[in-house]
Amino acid sequence: MMHKITVGLLLATLAVSGQAQQKKRVAVMNFDYATVQSGVAAIFGTDQDIGKGIADMLVDKLVSDGVYSVIERKELDKIIAEQNFSNSDRADPASAAKIGKVLGVDAIIIGSITQFGRDDKSTSVGGGALGGVSSRFGIGGLRKSKANAVVQITGRMIDTSTAEILASAQGHGVSSRSGTGLLGAGGSSAGLGGGAVDMRSSNFGATILGEATNKAVTELAAGLEAKAASMPTVVVNISGLVADVSPDGTIVVNVGSKAGVKVGDQLAVKRMVREVRDPATGKVIRRIENPVGTIKITEVEADSSVGKLSGSVPAKVGDAVTNQ
Repeated sequence: MMHKITVGLLLATLAVSGQAQQKKRVAVMNFDYATVQSGVAAIFGTDQDIGKGIADMLVDKLVSDGVYSVIERKELDKIIAEQNFSNSDRADPASAAKIGKVLGVDAIIIGSITQFGRDDKSTSVGGGALGGVSSRFGIGGLRKSKANAVVQITGRMIDTSTAEILASAQGHGVSSRSGTGLLGAGGSSAGLGGGAVDMRSSNFGATILGEATNKAVTELAAGLEAKAASMPTVVVNISGLVADVSPDGTIVVNVGSKAGVKVGDQLAVKRMVREVRDPATGKVIRRIENPVGTIKITEVEADSSVGKLSGSVPAKVGDAVTNQ
């Protein structure tokens, strides 16, 4: 009996391990919100980048669900800055694929916000700000005994090699409450107007607009996660060199996030012993290498990575680093 239990536990462990290894790596771009931009400014009293807010919420949801391995936003932001990526490129598959290829992900998620506000599909709430100076609805603004908020978003997974749309999903969220406005009870915005709005905060989440947004993001995440099994996997071949060796065994290599390196990677360190040349042409046809050890990556930047070497032979500057 004990033998059967042990075997069962082993098989379960292997199954979980296999699932973890099969996770697809994705990145999430800021969503395009040009369609609803004027309405957003009316709701909050000033323009807010709700495309970034919804992307942040989607990242949190995907990470929490654990179906995909999601690239950190700060790594994506670095590449975007380096590539001179503009807001107008947010919904462009070709531009997104270029970013995703540099990151070494299996797919990159782009999206659009097509509805954000009232249930009558208007993207404007009418005259006056909802918060900030007046903390009430202005003349001609939204004031109903029962307010309904609706959010509609579309997300697309883009192949980083071909810019092909691999999958598309939608998220729709509706919330209503009596005696309240989009951003607070009785029409008050509770301080959400004016300055930058954190859409992941509990203050925004407690509003009916926040509730509708959360529902839409949750539905979108579920739709995208359902496509995980059918997505192709990008094989990233990493090839670099040891650039620095510290006395404590810390190694700096000359490849980073641009080459697909990520924190936690195990990279092999090899040292060339000799080159084999074609006797007829003199061309190098093979390099004979001996293993030195393994580096576990702990820090990653765009063009370099840092890790600790495990192995009996000390590494040297110029040693080859590879994931093969």
